[in-house]
Amino acid sequence: MPDSPLSASPYEVLGVASDADDATLRLAYRRALRSAHPDTGGDVVRFHAVQLAWELVGTPDARALFDRGARGGAPAPSREAWAPAAPKPRRDSRPLARTYGHPGGLSRERYLGLIREWAGRGVTVADPYDPALVRSAPRDIRHVLADALAEEASARALSTLGIAYTVWHDVATDAAGHGLPPKLDHLVLGPTGLFAIQSEDWGGPVAMKRGELVGAALDGERPMRALAARAKAIGRAAKVKPTALVIVVPDEHAEESLELGGTNRGAVVALVRRSRLSSAVREGLPGSAHLGGTEVMEVRSRLQVVVRFA
Repeated sequence: MPDSPLSASPYEVLGVASDADDATLRLAYRRALRSAHPDTGGDVVRFHAVQLAWELVGTPDARALFDRGARGGAPAPSREAWAPAAPKPRRDSRPLARTYGHPGGLSRERYLGLIREWAGRGVTVADPYDPALVRSAPRDIRHVLADALAEEASARALSTLGIAYTVWHDVATDAAGHGLPPKLDHLVLGPTGLFAIQSEDWGGPVAMKRGELVGAALDGERPMRALAARAKAIGRAAKVKPTALVIVVPDEHAEESLELGGTNRGAVVALVRRSRLSSAVREGLPGSAHLGGTEVMEVRSRLQVVVRFA
């Protein structure tokens, strides 16, 4: 079970409430194991998830540890894993990409507002990143926090691109008028092109189909279409054209490290695993136009004039 706010708890995997008694928990485990067993037509991934869930809450001692915020005696997703990370001193002197904006800032602001609203008026939320509080929140609130973490992880990867690249985070866009989030997560410019990038965590696998993402976790979303609208709004304002539209997801949510989906208004469309992001940008996407030095400087100048931060 990955340490994501959207990861199902052992109780959710077994289909019981977190305060279920031991007999109910045991019965739910047996039923879940039987229905998920590969020999009876079940799914091997779910079968392993059920087994892991039982390891975490199947005995009184293990359950007590989990309910206190520990998993099987090992550290659980701690508040430090989900709270804003403190800046770390650099250990090398390699030049980093030039970066602007606050990655994940708007998503964290939204999360803090939503979690306090959900807790209720007059209720003091001492620690909005307490794992027990996060696990108990509705999925849409946990999704906002998961997206903030995804944006921050991508920003760390993009910072390693080198001085030839410029990165803008949380870029405001008027595409919000169509019911879309009011920003583009990352805009990256360098010799391998102009990349419009969204960092996402839907809590489940997604795949590319006819230029759009599909998957049960999307719940009807059309994320590539939304990304194209955001990129178009920024490109129109700066009179530039993105060369690539990229959606980044946790490694375990994509079957391939890089999956292409054709083009959208001349921009190559791709689904990329998080661990592959920096190399995909540095190498350039297959079929995506590269930019000459003079062209990079001209595009950067135009973007610097129009870029606003959400």
